[in-house]
Amino acid sequence: MAKMWEGRFKKCVDGVVNDFNSSVSFDMRMYKWDITGSIAHAKMLAKVGIISEEERDIIVNELKNILSDIESGELVIDMNAEDIHMFVEEVLTKRVGSVGKKLHTARSRNDQVALDIRLYLKEEIDNIVSLVRECAEVVTDIAEENLESVMPGYTHLQRAQPVTFAHYIMAYAHMFSRDISRLRDTKERMNFSPLGAGALATTTYDIDREFTAKELGFYGVTKNSIDSVSDRDFVLELASDIALLMMHLSRMSEEIILFSSWEFKYIELDDAYATGSSIMPQKKNPDIAELVRGKAGRVIGDMTGLFAMMKGLPLAYNKDMQEDKEAIFDAIDNVKMCLKTFIPMLKTMTVIKENMLSAAKKGFINATDVADYLVKKGMPFRDAYKATGNLVKYCIDKGVVLEELTLGEFKSVTDSFEDDVYEAIDLMTCLKGRKVIGGPNPDTVKTDIEEVRKELERYE
Repeated sequence: MAKMWEGRFKKCVDGVVNDFNSSVSFDMRMYKWDITGSIAHAKMLAKVGIISEEERDIIVNELKNILSDIESGELVIDMNAEDIHMFVEEVLTKRVGSVGKKLHTARSRNDQVALDIRLYLKEEIDNIVSLVRECAEVVTDIAEENLESVMPGYTHLQRAQPVTFAHYIMAYAHMFSRDISRLRDTKERMNFSPLGAGALATTTYDIDREFTAKELGFYGVTKNSIDSVSDRDFVLELASDIALLMMHLSRMSEEIILFSSWEFKYIELDDAYATGSSIMPQKKNPDIAELVRGKAGRVIGDMTGLFAMMKGLPLAYNKDMQEDKEAIFDAIDNVKMCLKTFIPMLKTMTVIKENMLSAAKKGFINATDVADYLVKKGMPFRDAYKATGNLVKYCIDKGVVLEELTLGEFKSVTDSFEDDVYEAIDLMTCLKGRKVIGGPNPDTVKTDIEEVRKELERYE
């Protein structure tokens, strides 16, 4: 296939070089936005008198036909084309003749691709936000059903203090809410049109950049033409947002894997979202969670690759920047695929409340409350901390838990203990006493759920 730029060259491009240089195999997914941008550009060219209204109509109508033909399958994108921009322009020219050759006036592929990728990513951000919001809503539903499902909270993966499963899982709802906020912020910053920047120094034609920006739904135009074509901050920022989101999904996956194991058995995954073993008939493997955990590393690699690609590039556009698409497309594809599988896995998951409660009754997770009890009786905290530590050591030696000690055994450490100690260290008392904002008190968590749901509604 002849190249539109080959006039300056004495030789045809080597076939291997052509294959190496081509990006159509992956940038073809931007066909809709390439055509959308071209339609806006044609309208602008007619508005400022560079082409006639008749030529505009011919170009715009045929571009719409090309879009329809691609989507119906009637027109197949040629994998021998250099890129999606050249493919669309070549098809247009074949169909309408020399009028089609006027479309690229006052435009470069540099500002064209910068436009296409922004339009494409804006749409994908909306798709990802919708999925993350759904995931967060599922989490809040699970939380509401488990406001009094007592479980151990952990630090260092050691039983630490009593919480509820509602309080525990709401931590992820807040992570996902922040993910949505970041994604929306990224979309806000990328919502400016680079079209009209040309190759790097705009054009001598009297074009109307604001017109095309408005046509395409942007807030306005980018303000420096060199930055317009060489900026990929918005790609890196989105890759970072997705990597953070995948990290959150990975952390949650890790806990699903742990909590569904026989060692914990706090949850049971639905059979439709688990797999078996080829040799061990008893196995029920949390493969979805494991794959999400693994794909998080892949997406983090996409982000790292983008930063490494951009870090040494001089201004303005360089061919290296073609590498931005495969990485960001891969990150987008994987986070969407993970969310679409992760959400129904969460929805169908069974919470085994009795196992959580049984674990909460072990491990001295109310030891801090014993110390707090003594402080409320007038003892300095460090003395109370030491006295409680001695009680725990005594319990470990006897193979009992704090609730099983007699009052005499409590008093052997300090006379500050009274009969009310048993009520004070009851797990539900410990939970309900933590009324501080952000704590595990069921009423506090219920309020938190309501506030997060209102926040999620604003993202619709």
